[in-house]
Amino acid sequence: MSEDLGAVEAVLTVATEPVPPGLLAELLEVSVEAVEELCSSLAAGYEEEGRGFRLVRVAGGYRLQSAEEYAGYVERFVLDGTPQKLSGAALETLAVVAYKQPVSRAQIAAIRGVNADGVLRLLVSRGYVEEVGRDPGPGQPVLFGTTRLFLEKLGLDSLEELPRLVEFVPPASTVEMLESALRPDQER
Repeated sequence: MSEDLGAVEAVLTVATEPVPPGLLAELLEVSVEAVEELCSSLAAGYEEEGRGFRLVRVAGGYRLQSAEEYAGYVERFVLDGTPQKLSGAALETLAVVAYKQPVSRAQIAAIRGVNADGVLRLLVSRGYVEEVGRDPGPGQPVLFGTTRLFLEKLGLDSLEELPRLVEFVPPASTVEMLESALRPDQER
């Protein structure tokens, strides 16, 4: 069993992307359930020992990543003091793609109310969004969806882990109150 733990650690140490449990099972010649137990054991051990890294499940696989409490040190080391943040427009567009995928440029523009071509190109170039197909309708526009890198960056295993939009929408009574307060003075 300890040889299997070492083998999982060795593979995850050199992996550049999350390693699916099925692939680990093939490499170790054990069941996927055994891999899940091994990874769970490793993750608990790292946590208990207070290591500077964690074993996490993201984007359908396992990956070693730095522990959250050391993010400041890692950021200084990796980013050289110049973080590359996404603009508000890019984040809005990324949210539309994440929740509505597969989605076309025209659909993104209709939801956001502005042309999103430049922002979409940026998201594709950074690897967060990719072409996933074509709409069978007129003109067969390209459809976009999020990538594994998107899931990795958000620390999600799958899109089902995205927060539900309902959690961010106010109740109808609040919307009505806001709308009435914003209307020009009418007879009250």
